Amino acid sequence: MFAPTDHIPAQELMRRQDAVRTHLQAVAPEAGGILVFSRLNIYYLTGTFGQGVLWLPLSGEPVLMIRKGVERARLESRLKHIVPFKSYSELEPLCSDAGSPLTPTLAAVMAGLTWQLGNMLAAKLKSYTLVPGDHALALARMVKSEFELEIMRRCGAKHHKCMHDDLPGVIRPGMTEREIAHKSWEVFFAEGHMGILRMQAHGEECFLGHVSAGSSGNYPSGFNGPLGLRGEHPGSTFMGSEHKVWEKGEPLLLDIGFQIEGYHSDKTHAYFAGPASAVPDDLRRAHDFCVEMQNKVADMARPGTTPAELYAYSVEQADKRGFSEGFMGLDGNKVPFIGHGIGLAIDEFPPLAKGFDLPLEKGMVIAIEPKQGIRGKAMVGIENTFEVTEDGARSISGDSFEMMPVVD
Repeated sequence: MFAPTDHIPAQELMRRQDAVRTHLQAVAPEAGGILVFSRLNIYYLTGTFGQGVLWLPLSGEPVLMIRKGVERARLESRLKHIVPFKSYSELEPLCSDAGSPLTPTLAAVMAGLTWQLGNMLAAKLKSYTLVPGDHALALARMVKSEFELEIMRRCGAKHHKCMHDDLPGVIRPGMTEREIAHKSWEVFFAEGHMGILRMQAHGEECFLGHVSAGSSGNYPSGFNGPLGLRGEHPGSTFMGSEHKVWEKGEPLLLDIGFQIEGYHSDKTHAYFAGPASAVPDDLRRAHDFCVEMQNKVADMARPGTTPAELYAYSVEQADKRGFSEGFMGLDGNKVPFIGHGIGLAIDEFPPLAKGFDLPLEKGMVIAIEPKQGIRGKAMVGIENTFEVTEDGARSISGDSFEMMPVVD
């Protein structure tokens, strides 16, 4: 009676499953398979955003056990074994019946479970040994296939069109941040944004993104990023404030994500309320430095370079050039990274930060986001999404990085 809206090709799903299996043997060599709980990771491995548990054995067929929506899962996923379940006590018999029995040691993606559910799982599977397997999923998702890259390139192109070509014609000085946020949504939805941004770090949320005019760019923020914002309300600290007007002579930073078919691009663009000739020298110099850092980090981001090296270079240059105080945020807004992986979530592995020494690989996608806070004034800077190639990272979200003048 019903047809699915789309399918992930079976070959692509098999590639992902095999990548997780390969990484699992290094991450948890004692485990005979991995239990996956988060809906995002279930989607990655099955093609359906299922609520339940996926058992992916090292050998044998995966088994997807669904609490609700079995019919939809069977429409969308090409897995052979998709069955209903209600209790973790059913995992053992359901997997055995499917011909893929649980193994004595089970890896689990533990970030996908609350403490309560984790304790319940351990109680129901007390005869099994549970070990962490999260990193196997992170490493598999880190390197994108051509199937994934094609989606992300289209996403980035739409993103650039919205922020560079379309938005400057519908925003103007004198608007509140909230009005600018609403105009941004109109433009993004018209271009095909699918309406949700996903973050995977525990407790992090995102809606549209940050709209920060003038001093809002340094407003105290609990979000794990350098750009401050007033937001809508203490109960909804995103988008922009109805009480803050974008005044003439002020920069405006829009840090807004785009999403199609589950995949994201991340982009920050800077605008100025007035002609380009009126941009103050300190803001211009700081913005130019951020653009320079983005381009240099992108050039360095080749297979074999580590995220830690990219971060160390940026911090060293900020220190040498007199930008250390506000680089990547002022005071409590300062963050210890220069960018991050991106894909099905905005905040994917790896962070471009100290201590992350796993070399970059071709096919990884990273967001590079140097920003500079200027005390008492604003924040300026840039962010774009880059595909790692043999010759360095290539922007898939546009190649125009100047602070764009908007005149009323």
